[in-house]
Amino acid sequence: MDIIRLFEDYGIAYASEEERHYRPGWVNVPCPFCTGNPGYHLGYDTSTDHFYCWRCGHKHNDTALSKILGVSMREAKGIIRQYGGLTTTIEKVSKVKVRLKSHKLPTGCTELQSNHRKYLEKRGFDCNHLIKTWGLLGTGPLSKLDNIDFKHRIIIPIYWEGKQVSFQSRDITDKHRLRYITCPKERELIHHKHILYGKQEVWGDTGICVEGITDVWRFGVNAFATFGIEYTARQIRMIANTFKRVFVVFDDDPQAVVQADKLVQELLFRNVQAERITITGDPGGMKQDEANYLVKTLLKS
Repeated sequence: MDIIRLFEDYGIAYASEEERHYRPGWVNVPCPFCTGNPGYHLGYDTSTDHFYCWRCGHKHNDTALSKILGVSMREAKGIIRQYGGLTTTIEKVSKVKVRLKSHKLPTGCTELQSNHRKYLEKRGFDCNHLIKTWGLLGTGPLSKLDNIDFKHRIIIPIYWEGKQVSFQSRDITDKHRLRYITCPKERELIHHKHILYGKQEVWGDTGICVEGITDVWRFGVNAFATFGIEYTARQIRMIANTFKRVFVVFDDDPQAVVQADKLVQELLFRNVQAERITITGDPGGMKQDEANYLVKTLLKS
């Protein structure tokens, strides 16, 4: 589908790889499904003709364009055909690929500097503890990987089975359209949505499931993240095979609540004791003493 021409014809603001904010081949717009979450989270992959929001997951083309353009589903299907696209998308069959790029971090990674520390301290985190526990690094005004700009970010290595397999980065200026940018897919040893973020080596029978990395930092080593409210079947199997009891603590926005309830039902079906815990706001934004108390209460319950 000629998505750029479509967006330009209908006056839809978009951002593409040319701005060096996004993965090659993706065209991004604000996600109309993520209420209260600013940013160009919804991407259209020009190579596979499908929409995907990094926060709330896959969207059928007709459903996505109906929301983006403010038209009926019937009109959306007609527009899609007009611009050479598919009205529905079919899940891709996994293919074995030869890895052409090695895994590595962006250029210019160093120990956290004063600006990185101020960003974390302002949000109530203990920088030295985060560095020791999670191996955080930082970038300055010059940092790139595969022509993607990673300047002024905290670099967060992602480990699985004791090996660094990917990374995520967080903008510390709060001026970038994408607060988080993940390792380019071609450089991930394991796709981050095929694993969980956390201290795998110290997990016990009880786990606290959260959305994102900073939520794990707040709740500590008993927590793990699914990298967004949209979880995969592989992640569900990992959770069910690892934990006997799981507390799901997502944000309080309506879509996150729906996804949390769905995850609880998926886990209950797999004989995991699961429960959604209601909080106000974002787990990562909680005061540390409040988070500590909640974790202690959940583990003792």
